[in-house]
Amino acid sequence: DSFQHGSPSEDGTASTAGTAMCNVKPSRTVTFKDLKLNKWMIDQLDTLGIKNPSPIQENCIPAILNGKDCIGCAKTGSGKTLAFALPILQKLFEDPYGIFALILTPTRELAFQISEQFKVVGKAAGLRDCVIVGGMDMVTQGQILAESPHVVVATPGRLADHLESCNTFTLKRIRFLVLDEADRLLEGHFNEQLKTIFAALPKKRQTLLFSATITATLEELRNIAMTDPFFYTAPSDVVTVEELDQRYVLTPVSVREAYLVHILHKFLDSMPKGSVIIFTGTCKGCQVLSIALKSLGFPNAPLHSQMPQRVRLASLSTFKSNTTRVLVATDVASRGLDIPSVELVLNHNVPSAPKDYVHRVGRTARAGRGGKAITLVTQHDVHLVTAIEELIKTKLVLQPTKEPEVLKILTQVSVALREAEIRLDEQDFEERKLINWRKKLLLQGLDPDEVEAKRRKKQQQRLLHRKQKGKKVVKVKRAPKEESAQT
Repeated sequence: DSFQHGSPSEDGTASTAGTAMCNVKPSRTVTFKDLKLNKWMIDQLDTLGIKNPSPIQENCIPAILNGKDCIGCAKTGSGKTLAFALPILQKLFEDPYGIFALILTPTRELAFQISEQFKVVGKAAGLRDCVIVGGMDMVTQGQILAESPHVVVATPGRLADHLESCNTFTLKRIRFLVLDEADRLLEGHFNEQLKTIFAALPKKRQTLLFSATITATLEELRNIAMTDPFFYTAPSDVVTVEELDQRYVLTPVSVREAYLVHILHKFLDSMPKGSVIIFTGTCKGCQVLSIALKSLGFPNAPLHSQMPQRVRLASLSTFKSNTTRVLVATDVASRGLDIPSVELVLNHNVPSAPKDYVHRVGRTARAGRGGKAITLVTQHDVHLVTAIEELIKTKLVLQPTKEPEVLKILTQVSVALREAEIRLDEQDFEERKLINWRKKLLLQGLDPDEVEAKRRKKQQQRLLHRKQKGKKVVKVKRAPKEESAQT
């Protein structure tokens, strides 16, 4: 890695204004001791089997300890959480008070995972932390916040609710603000909640942004809202890791699920202890596929934003403990979750945004381990695959399949899917989802009809743009936009 003046170059650099140019010598392994971390923390990392810092830790930790704002961009599985957790813990125990650090994240599951990482390192020094997310009792959360924990890990919606409804705690003394998966937090869905939160923060603080993908928003924030930030981007122009085997299967829409079941069956047979995450595009699609797979003899855990929080946590727990080997999820599970045993990511649909593909497949081949990602591609998705390949600078490889075997199970799979849809309709899934969506907007002081009208206008503009490019267009249905990764 090299340090240069100005913006990061395409081959990956770390930079900060006014820093003298220097080169990191690749021949010498950098240790946590070299980064000036305290001995108790190094000992704790050693007991966890973490011997040396990853590149993002090696570059960002010294800058944060020196009081710099920081933007860190690196592939999923590169150790971003510890890159901000370690310097925060070191500074905290030099002058312990609460609330010392606020970490914001787009999903509830990621909030709990970040909290776990803070706990395992900081427990030896008496760390007090809390998780503030939706789906949990607000009164209990309010009491915990009133006790001024050292570290608060939160989703924007629920924290904004607390700031607007009670005055039993203050964020005016925080030393650190961290936006994890910053690109997702800053792309617009959380704007109102973030305004509420930022208004409650002190101007004098360190702001740390971490993400797997660099966006124009992050660049803009670097220039406008941060004080002379240190900027690190991974020293590779390849967005996905080399250890990841990325493949695709070309399939008609009508037999897509049959191909999925065929691939899943072959994988589970060949990898008796392996686990797989199946990503779907919508909450309903996730629930239907989960029910259908169970009826076909594939035990699995569903995970999507329409599930109650306690059920979401239970699903994730059974998967992480390998009690269940198959997780069927929306993009709520695509960011940040480190589940070491995942050998296969299976994309039921091609994500419309290439960066979402990066986050999905980032669930496997983490921290140097191998892994495979297989994406089911229909005739309508070819342009999306092209965009993904341009971003990751890698061509997806055709996954060999045995069509006669797929056709043998087609009727069975189709029946299972139809039965699953009937079961879901009986549970009024769509109606409950619409009610929840409208209730959430009303609580934010928004008019659901206005929001729907704006959403439809945006979609029509996008469709018009696609038509002008000569691309195949799918008709838009009247329904609230699926924000499966939101809380």
